[in-house]
Order: sequence, then C-alpha cells, then structure tokens
Amino acid sequence: MTLTRRTLGAVAVVLAALACQPAAPSGFTLLFLGRSPAASQGGLSWAPDPERSRLVGFDGQLRLARVLSGPRLGEPMAVAALGEDRLLVTERTGDAEVLDLAGHVVREWTSPDPASLYAARGERIAAVRSPYYIPQFAAEPDSAPLIHLLDSLGRPVRGLAKIHLPNPPYLAQLVNAGALAVGAGGEMYFAPLARDAILRYNLDGTLRWAARRGLYKEETDPHFLPARGREIPVARALVNIALAIGPDGRLYVLGSADSDVFDTATGAPVLSRTLAGTETAIAVDRHGKILARDGDSLLAQGPSTGREPFGPAFALPDLAGDTVRLADFAGKVTLVNFWASWCDPCRAEFPHMADLYRAFGRADFAIVAISDDVDRAKMLAFAKEFGPPFPILVGGGAMKGTYHYRGLPYSVLLDRHGRVVERIFGFGGPSEFADLRATIAKELTAP
Repeated sequence: MTLTRRTLGAVAVVLAALACQPAAPSGFTLLFLGRSPAASQGGLSWAPDPERSRLVGFDGQLRLARVLSGPRLGEPMAVAALGEDRLLVTERTGDAEVLDLAGHVVREWTSPDPASLYAARGERIAAVRSPYYIPQFAAEPDSAPLIHLLDSLGRPVRGLAKIHLPNPPYLAQLVNAGALAVGAGGEMYFAPLARDAILRYNLDGTLRWAARRGLYKEETDPHFLPARGREIPVARALVNIALAIGPDGRLYVLGSADSDVFDTATGAPVLSRTLAGTETAIAVDRHGKILARDGDSLLAQGPSTGREPFGPAFALPDLAGDTVRLADFAGKVTLVNFWASWCDPCRAEFPHMADLYRAFGRADFAIVAISDDVDRAKMLAFAKEFGPPFPILVGGGAMKGTYHYRGLPYSVLLDRHGRVVERIFGFGGPSEFADLRATIAKELTAP
C-alpha cells in the first residue's frame, strides 16, 4: 500500500530548550511541505520534493533559496536535522541517506523495517514503520519494538516500547506505521497513521503521556473489508502522518485536513485548525504564529538551477554484442529504462513502453532499456517473450551500483541535450504513461 503526499497529514513536536535546536532561519521555520516533515539546518528549512527527486531549502520568508538534487535522491519523503551540518533523508522505500549541506551523500543504509521513517536530534537517530509506504501485510510478535534506536551507520542498537498488536496480526505494519520526532532530551514522540493517538516515551521506553485529537467517538483498528474478487480492501482512516519540532517549543500535529498543537510537557491540546485544500505547507515562528501556504506555489519559486546532465554516460553491449552509447541518442528525447527479468512490475511496464515508443517518430524520440540481470539466459527469455521494438542493453548486474536507484523499474527521461527531465520510480500504470506521453510531446516542441 502506497500513501501519496496528496493524501497525508503531518505532526510537529516542540523542544523543551530552544537553545538546543539546530540553527533555524530567522522569521518562519517550515515544518511541513506537501504533507512531509521538514527540518532546520544551516539557517534554512529543508523539505523533500519527491515528485522532482530533490530537497528544497527555504529562508525565513519562505523563499526558495537552495535546491539539492542528484541520482541518489529517489523519492525523498522526510528530512531530519542530524548533528550540526547534515540532513537525514527518508526515501519512500524506507532506505536512508545522510547528506551534507552541499548535497554530497555521506552514507546510506537500508531500512530495519519493511519500510522506515527516520527522525533525529543531535546524533541520536530513531526509526519507525513508515506511514508513506507499507509494502506488505506481515504478522509480527507483540514483543516487536515500536521504535528502533540506530547508530550512526543506521544499525539498530536498541528497541523502544512495544508495538500494538491488532486483530488480525497481519495488519501490524499498518497499525504501527506512523510519525516520529525526537525531543531535545532524547524523548520520542510517536503518532500512529491510522489511530487517534499521540504518545510521548521517555528514553528508557516508559510512556510519559498519551493524548488524543478527539476525531472519533470510538477508536478502532483498521480491519479487512469483504473481498472484491482477488482484492481484499482494508478500512482505515489517515489520522497522523508526520511530526516536527517547532521553534516555539510546542508539538504540532498535522492530519489529512487539519493541524493541532499540543503542550510537550503534559500532552494537553493547545490549538486546533482546519486547513484549506491548498494549504499543504505549514510554518511557524518563535512566537507560535502559524503560517499556512500553498505548497505548490512555494515549489514554483526560483532559483532556477537548470537541468542536471544524466550520468555516468553508458557504453553497453546490446543483445547482438554491439556497443551502444548514450551519445548515440544525442538530439533525441530519450527514455532510459532499467529493468530485470525477475521484476514483476517490469513485466507489466514493458507493453506500455512499446506503445509509447511507437507513438513518436524515431528521429525525435528513443527508448533504451538496460537489463540489470546477472543471469543472461533469463534476460534473453524475457526479451524473447516481450519482443520490445526498442534496444535492450546488457548491464550485467552492475547498474544499481552505478546509478544508485532503489528499486526496479526505474526510468529517467532525458531532453534533447541529455539532461534529466524527470525520474520515474516503479510502475504507475496507464495514467503514469499518459502523463509521460504528454511530457514527451511537450519536450519535442521545446526550443
């Protein structure tokens, strides 16, 4: 189950001591953008922009001042301040990246859960089950930790609190997915995605307080609905998505259509506000003044950094053994696709790519599909089965290490100059390809 940023809410937690906070921009500090948590670091508020595979930095007047992008940023869903000069990024897949403020990747690690959301304070790092991507229904024992404490390399060192085990247990991942923030004293604030609860845990795992937003008269776990053919739907409500620490020392909670404020010492509610449909960016100043803005308008600001060149340039054999180079596609709008025979979404995607390939002339548009199979026989069987009209190149299992994608299929659309127009993660079905066709048509008419 994937929960997109258009349907999610968010939460913010307050520090007990303002002097312990990371450097915040003067004026307003952005807490949430596009329903994802932001972080203050280096005098800017940093937020994820997953649709453009980048991080964006805003000053105290919420002007877009910096952009960080690169091949290792896939679909960033959350940002936390780590130490004094680093950013901890949660990818949609649950993997993590640590970046410096120049955008260089310091380290990466895989998720301790099927997918995780990360929070940090100082050098303390914690992880919970991600509210943005729940890839499978899996039963867990009731002794499983709710929160993982991690070392600087992303390795779990201790569990904190215990999960809530629902009935049936296969919904444990969904029921225990939620938002997380780390307080100045090491306390943990957790807000479940699908239950009306906000919890504060001490560092030793004891529950300090529990609060509710009062959204429902009776609290129930998500549950399975009657099957529709082979599909088994789940009844759920999106209650809490993200937490962030405000510069005024209060706990902000953003839901799917509202935002609440809580006192961190007692869990007492302070303020509740309904958000307009376009208000997907929430900021606050040191005095607690809240500013809600249209997130898309903030992202539409400068600076214009131009498109990044695609790289590294490939030179790989096709199925006949002839070398095909990126330079061979100069002057064409080109879709570079990475796939493997064992990837089921790749199988679903290939017929759509064939239709897309035939929709445009060969003089203007190209597709090159690079296999990351290690087993050549399986790669050839896949190619024989689908008979794609576009060239297949042999990556030999080395492509993920070269291009740092986080799953297959993965595609990059290039303009006529070999620059990245957009990155496409996974297979989004016919609607995704309809949007892609429109984007390609627009690129073909660009000067």
